[in-house]
Amino acid sequence: MNSIKRALSRPGRHRVAMVGAIAAGALTLAACGNDGESDKNHGTPGADHGSSNSATAAPGSSGSSGSSAKGAFNDADVTFAQMMIPHHQQAIEMAELSDSRASDKEIKELSAAIEQAQGPEIKTLRGWLEGWGKPASSSMEHSMPGMDHGADGSGMSGIMSDKDMAELKAAKGTDYDKKFARLMTTHHNGAISMAENEQKDGRNASAKKLAGDIIKGQTAEVDRFRKILDRL
Repeated sequence: MNSIKRALSRPGRHRVAMVGAIAAGALTLAACGNDGESDKNHGTPGADHGSSNSATAAPGSSGSSGSSAKGAFNDADVTFAQMMIPHHQQAIEMAELSDSRASDKEIKELSAAIEQAQGPEIKTLRGWLEGWGKPASSSMEHSMPGMDHGADGSGMSGIMSDKDMAELKAAKGTDYDKKFARLMTTHHNGAISMAENEQKDGRNASAKKLAGDIIKGQTAEVDRFRKILDRL
């Protein structure tokens, strides 16, 4: 500061030259500071806002389930969640029938396992969709054959028709056990197909992990249902 005062007190060219030098030094320091800040920003994840990737970052909301699928997601992740919810709901609806209709112990055990596994998964999927700012159901869900339990049973990914469900509800004992094992095998294979699509096309790590769990768990249950049908 004393050197600045001395420079300002000098006359003419000397004072102008000294002031110019001081100003140049100040600009240099400011530029260094900005470069440091810029370097820091480039080194921070997410600081580059120029990415052309179409995936969307998930908001921080955890959703009603208390579980969020953090990180980027894409349309395949959303479709997987939206479609798996009604698919799981129907599996639970089918499994609940076993308590009063099944005669086979293993059918009852598998039915209870389906309810225990898929109920919490529905809550998780709904929480993800809420956190992503997406609706819990898709317009495609209502427009696809079978999603309203259509008459021919040709609906999306193994979904049961109204006729299938009515026949299952009317069955008892061994007849019910066989129908349940056959229908749930078809239903599970549909879920496995949906999960495989998610693993292939999805982006969100949590959604892809759940898809892997569904593939593993329901493939094992399909094997058990086939063995049950062989012995009934």
